[in-house]
Formats: sequence, C-alpha cells, structure tokens
Amino acid sequence: MPRSLQYYFSLHSPWTYLGNGLFHEIAQRHGMSIDYRPMPLRAVFDETGGLPLPKRHPVRQRYRLVELQRWRERRGLPLVLEPAHFPFDPSLADRVTLAIVAAGRSPAGFIADVMAGVWAREEDMRSPEAIRACILRAGLDADALLAQADGASVRRRYDETLPQAVEAGVFGAPSYVRDGEVFWGQDRLELLDSALASGRAPYRPDGAA
Repeated sequence: MPRSLQYYFSLHSPWTYLGNGLFHEIAQRHGMSIDYRPMPLRAVFDETGGLPLPKRHPVRQRYRLVELQRWRERRGLPLVLEPAHFPFDPSLADRVTLAIVAAGRSPAGFIADVMAGVWAREEDMRSPEAIRACILRAGLDADALLAQADGASVRRRYDETLPQAVEAGVFGAPSYVRDGEVFWGQDRLELLDSALASGRAPYRPDGAA
C-alpha cells in the first residue's frame, strides 16, 4: 500500500486551516508521508464548475458562516469569520511552500503559520514581509526561499498543480488523496483516518475493488 498522501490545499481556505493540524496528526500516526500540492483554487473552481464565494447564493454564504462556527468549536481553533484581509491571492505563499519542499524541508510549520495569520491574527498575507516573517518563524532561510519562489522551476511546478488536481478528481480544498481515492473537505478526515486504520482497498467511482 502506498505510504504517501497527496495533500491538495489552498492557503486561502478556512477549511484547509481547520483541518490542517488533524490531517498532520493522522498522517503521522499511520506512518504516512505527505505530498504537499498547494493549488490555485479559483482556477480549479473554473475548471470543475465550482463557484467562488462572492458568486454563491446568499443562502449558501450564510450557511457557510454557521458551519465555520461549528467546526472552529469542534477543532478548538481560533477563527475570525470574516477576516480583514480575505479574500487574498495566496500564490506567493503557495510557491514558497513548494520551494520549501524542493529544498528538502517540511513546509508544515510555515503553512500552519500562514493560515493562522489569515484566520486568527487577521494579517495581510499578500504582503511579502508577512510571508517572510512566517518563513523566519519556521526556522528557514527567507531570502533564499523567496528568491526560489519567484524562479521558473517553482512557478512551473505551481502551474502543474491545476491539471494534476483535476486529473486526480480534486475540485475543492482541502482534498486528501489516498491511492487515488479523494477525501474532499476537512469534515472527511475521520473517514480518512478510518480507511488508513482498516487498510481497506480504495473506493472507485465504478465500485470496483
């Protein structure tokens, strides 16, 4: 059985933020490595028929605010429902994540800090200086990583996450992929945990084992 989980996520997403800690706990408990794949979520929506938040019906927007309150209580995390600097373009932070991975380091601390900056501290994560501060708090080389994040190799890798996500069957964030089976949404983490614990074969759309 593959010992890696593909992690398709957006640092723009409150649901990624809410599930991030538990996902890492689950992966560690089951001895799974994480293949980090930050993706341009708006482009994924455009490709797969999703709607960005401002274009959703007000009924759906109101329900989202209720769900955020339920899940911040369930996960025990601070979360501002409508933070000052949301929405924002997460592409710089996404590319820094890929640069960290390319350098052979774990991006876990960095991505957790960026999302807490958005959803708990209400910082402007469009700012390179805010991103720099997160890199430094993660104990990493900010100058080198910011330079790599603007380089052709990392930009190309980031562009590749869109077709990879669609090919994998991903249409929203966060999505956790275990041997081709997609678990969409942080509210599916318990199901992912159960699947890893049981070792069952992945489910397929056609029902084949």
